[in-house]
Amino acid sequence: MEEQQKFGFTRFAEVWNGRLAMIGFTAGVIVEMITGQGILSQIGLM
Repeated sequence: MEEQQKFGFTRFAEVWNGRLAMIGFTAGVIVEMITGQGILSQIGLM
């Protein structure tokens, strides 16, 4: 029986990373649509 890798680029980690990135991107677009300001404007960099 092969021991599972716990750290690094595993399929499990990459699937979850992709899912969370999609959720974050979608949330950013929705917030931008609601406020009318981009993320840089919201945090005061522009």
